[in-house]
Amino acid sequence: MATLSFEPLTYDDIPEAERPSLAQALVPVVGMLVFLSVGVIWLGLDPQLPLLWGIILTGAVGRYWLGLPWTRLSAGIRDGINMGLSALLILLVVYMLISTWTAAGTIPALIYYGLDFLSPAVFLPVATLLSAVVTFAIGSSWTTAATLGVAFIGIGSGLGMPDAMTAGAVLTGAYTGDKVSPFSDTTNLAAAVTNTELLTHVRTMRVGTAIALAISLVAYAALGLTASGSIPAGRVAEMQAAIAGSYAVTPLVFAPLVVTFVLALRGYPALPSIVAGVVAGTFTQLFVQGPVSVDTFVGAWNVAFAGTAPSTGVETVDSLLASDGLLGSAWTMTVILASLSLGGILERTGCIAVLAHHLRRVLTSVASLTVGTAASSLAMNAIAADQYMSIVVPGMSFRGLYDDFDLESRNLSRAIESAGTTTSALIPWGTGGAYMADVLGVPTLQYAPYYFLGFLSPLILVAIGLSGWRVTEQGSDTDAGLRGAVASFGDDD
Repeated sequence: MATLSFEPLTYDDIPEAERPSLAQALVPVVGMLVFLSVGVIWLGLDPQLPLLWGIILTGAVGRYWLGLPWTRLSAGIRDGINMGLSALLILLVVYMLISTWTAAGTIPALIYYGLDFLSPAVFLPVATLLSAVVTFAIGSSWTTAATLGVAFIGIGSGLGMPDAMTAGAVLTGAYTGDKVSPFSDTTNLAAAVTNTELLTHVRTMRVGTAIALAISLVAYAALGLTASGSIPAGRVAEMQAAIAGSYAVTPLVFAPLVVTFVLALRGYPALPSIVAGVVAGTFTQLFVQGPVSVDTFVGAWNVAFAGTAPSTGVETVDSLLASDGLLGSAWTMTVILASLSLGGILERTGCIAVLAHHLRRVLTSVASLTVGTAASSLAMNAIAADQYMSIVVPGMSFRGLYDDFDLESRNLSRAIESAGTTTSALIPWGTGGAYMADVLGVPTLQYAPYYFLGFLSPLILVAIGLSGWRVTEQGSDTDAGLRGAVASFGDDD
């Protein structure tokens, strides 16, 4: 079960003398959005610098306008980073995993056999379903994207499928599995912050997730029939020959994948499972790709650090299998660190609590509560740039309001995950968007139009909530009906 490293401030927690007004709370938020818009879109800067400007502005507001001590502001930054620390550690190891699995032949072999068994017409739906099943089993959309996702990008390229479409299909599948997996950290977190029993939360997610997945599969099937066109003669054979000429393609190269997924299925956390995959990949490279020597031992570990630069003779294959290892994580790590720091200092100044308080004042019906909860989670992804904040802040802020409307906590847990977890990959400067764009090699704004779940999940949440369908009230298993409510997706109790 996920636990919180800190309790976010609520409006009532803030002493009146230190509590920002609505205007004061809006200054760093609006300023940060302006910085990101001007810096990223107009000036073409990477998001790290606009995020840094946002941290500086928020710190200045907190220190010189609200009179907060530096120690409290720095503690907010520290707490924000602590909340995402496990994700940062996973990120570091995932970059090593991709490089070691490439050098071991695991990813090249997945591409090699995938080109044999998949056709353009079925590729996108199959990629979506397999990503969903694997993520459900292991509980980590990030791990699935960095392993199967990377392989699917290569297979799709060989089949003539645009990388953006493949990335969208992988992410739809990965986040579908993540939303309904009892092993997922965000699923556990959504249940924890709303005081909802885990399996109750998982059951409540089912129907809406299934609806979104079904619509996505139909759309991907349609894209598969029209987007790939005809595969250039000899492309598949050329790519397979390049792989077979540079790697030993045998069942043994799948040992790292088996080790990682078996550990995950047996309940080991994501981090040790991925570390085991790195070790297995390194030794598979030594003993399968060989030969074994002191030099190759050192070289195999250097791959984890510095990445791979294959020379297969086919440029497409070389670009697909090139990786940067641990060194390549610097850009994404700095974006995520800046995002977590910004979210932490915004929370500690009380700006987020004040905005949430004023939002609550306009939520006068159960139907408006649906829209308000979804909007809050989306806003947290954009403002705090972190999927954990998009779950924790609305979850903590709206618990009392859901009680006021006599709604069970499962309605809130479903709402924050449906609108929070899935949309994190749509924010280019957020943790999810930065990570997915980097490991899949496709910019966020390019794959976003094909990441159907990211749009369908919050839309279905709002639609079902406004209709009042399947909403459970406290002490009752019946729907809230015409009152409207936050969508209750799948509990059959």
